[in-house]
Amino acid sequence: MPQKMAWRRIVFALLVTASVAAMLGLMAYTLGAGGLDIVDGLMLACFAVTLPWSVIGFWNAVIGFALMRFTGDPLARVASWAGHDRRDAAITGHTAILVCTRNEEAARLRRNLVEMIAGLIASGAAPHLHVFLLSDTDRPDIAAAEAEMATELEARFGATLPITYRRRSTNPGFKAGNIRDFCERWGTGFTFALVLDADSVMSPAAILRLIRVISANPRLGIVQSLVVGRPSLSPFARVFQFGMRLGMRSYTLGSAFWQGDCGPYWGHNAIIRLKPFIDHCVLPVLPGDGPLSGHILSHDQVEAVLMRRAGYDVRVLPDEDGSWEENPPTLLEFIRRDLRWCQGNMQYWRLLTLPGLRAVSRCQLALAILMFIGSPAWMLLVALATFRGLLIETPGPVFRPETGLLLFFLAMGMTFAPKIASILDILVRPGAAAGFGGALRFLASAVLETLFFVILAPIMAVAHTVFLGGLAVGRAIGWTAPVREDHRVTLGAAAQRLWVQTLAGLGLLAWFAIMAPGALGYGIPFFAPLVLAIPFAMLSARPEVGAVLRRLGLATIPEEVAPPAAWTLLGTADATDGA
Repeated sequence: MPQKMAWRRIVFALLVTASVAAMLGLMAYTLGAGGLDIVDGLMLACFAVTLPWSVIGFWNAVIGFALMRFTGDPLARVASWAGHDRRDAAITGHTAILVCTRNEEAARLRRNLVEMIAGLIASGAAPHLHVFLLSDTDRPDIAAAEAEMATELEARFGATLPITYRRRSTNPGFKAGNIRDFCERWGTGFTFALVLDADSVMSPAAILRLIRVISANPRLGIVQSLVVGRPSLSPFARVFQFGMRLGMRSYTLGSAFWQGDCGPYWGHNAIIRLKPFIDHCVLPVLPGDGPLSGHILSHDQVEAVLMRRAGYDVRVLPDEDGSWEENPPTLLEFIRRDLRWCQGNMQYWRLLTLPGLRAVSRCQLALAILMFIGSPAWMLLVALATFRGLLIETPGPVFRPETGLLLFFLAMGMTFAPKIASILDILVRPGAAAGFGGALRFLASAVLETLFFVILAPIMAVAHTVFLGGLAVGRAIGWTAPVREDHRVTLGAAAQRLWVQTLAGLGLLAWFAIMAPGALGYGIPFFAPLVLAIPFAMLSARPEVGAVLRRLGLATIPEEVAPPAAWTLLGTADATDGA
């Protein structure tokens, strides 16, 4: 490990440790007005579980903001290996472009592929490329449409850029098994593989950039591009990806600064070096029964740490450069995707002791677990604070409200730090706010997204908590195709999925109103979003709301204001022309 990177990691670890210790100390002081008891100890433990993600996010944002504002070329500081001088280098080696799909609409997939393939052919790189459509579809009607699409694409482009369609009748190993099957059949014939999901879109220039970068660096095992959301008319997806756009660049720049060669892999819109991937990244099948055994669901981060264990670098390219994805169009689809990730991340418990992993890699696996464990910790913390008086009778004051308020604002500041950093950067960088509809619309959108996040966070916390409870007794979630098309959410569908949140919110509201009316204002951020969960799910899926947001210029992203040259070619005009 280069000495500079070692020092970066040491300093970052010290900053995080000191911040966590300070927050815990302030929490202990806040709770200790009448001395600390067992309930206070439980509250401190819950608070400790929630801290790592927010504290790490805060310091990532601070570092990312410093890089964006005080260095002429942030990318050169964290990704010098990418090299500006390599953009016109000759394409070498043979790259397989893997498009992984399962029960996805064939017409939508075709839309994403046609002009991407045409653009790659126009670049002159086709002799070095081969597109593989890797299907795990088990619905006969969709399988027939896929086969027809593949035949059409092969007839249209195959003479110049080969296209191979393969469908598995069963899907052992899920997506990782889909890619492993490719590796076993064809992997030795290629140097690299670019992995795309069915909803992925990459410009030809972005694809060729990844190929050039990994070709020029023999130590690179995986290069992950920075993926941003495509324009959407769905109000839920529109506001969510606006918030993602705010937080991702500062966060990713900051994390790349200290993670370095132990970067993330998100499983798509990335390029991998095939030989070490084939030799060293075979995923274990976890023994036993139950939802946390069997094939690994969240394969990407495991493959990243195995690649790093083999001595190859895993890097992220923290630059918004022609790499997009679609986000779930509704709250219900978002919850379904998140719970699948939750189940996959919980399997990491059994991988923390894998021999030979780097310390940073073990930390990444642990943080992936804490990402979801933090939700029940927050819920228990709120429950203990709310019902403390029923658990233990304590004479006199039980906490110090002045430091409690300070603690609340510090915690919120850390949570929102990545977005605040990007907001400040966009406002002070000449011309940047214009890409988001202008400064006033940008600020109004930031306020809207903050309200959106405040409502979404408790809803997701309850969903995670209930799901983790189900995992503990053997319940799991199936691996089914998402619904990507914009659609309304009916009252019945929303109630079926969100009744627990609604009852929890009404219960908290009743408790505060009857038992602690003076503290009702403090409880609003917790119970109000839960009470509103069902109408929020329905309203945020209505196309009329999306049309109003677009007409007002709210939650606008740069691709809407100034579509990239390849944007309409890549079939995304439907989300930018008001259709």
